[in-house]
Amino acid sequence: MSRMNTRSSSSRDQDRFQAGPAPKATKKSGKGIEYVDYKDTETLRRMMTPNGKIYGRKRLGTNARQQKMVAQAIKRARFIGLLPFTNATL
Repeated sequence: MSRMNTRSSSSRDQDRFQAGPAPKATKKSGKGIEYVDYKDTETLRRMMTPNGKIYGRKRLGTNARQQKMVAQAIKRARFIGLLPFTNATL
């Protein structure tokens, strides 16, 4: 008997669990320097879990240098009150 669905179950599972395109972490300044804007709270919020944790490099698709900049920007935004520390106010 032939199978109705030609796709394997593993590829179907991969499609189902894909998070979609990751938010672009860095921006370029006029001089060509990469940076992460700590005042852009909507982009930073998409880089956090609903509980307030910072997503890892694989999930965000960043390299080590960009991930450090993302973490620093989120911590700055938390410190000055632009982002919450926990999920109580997310």
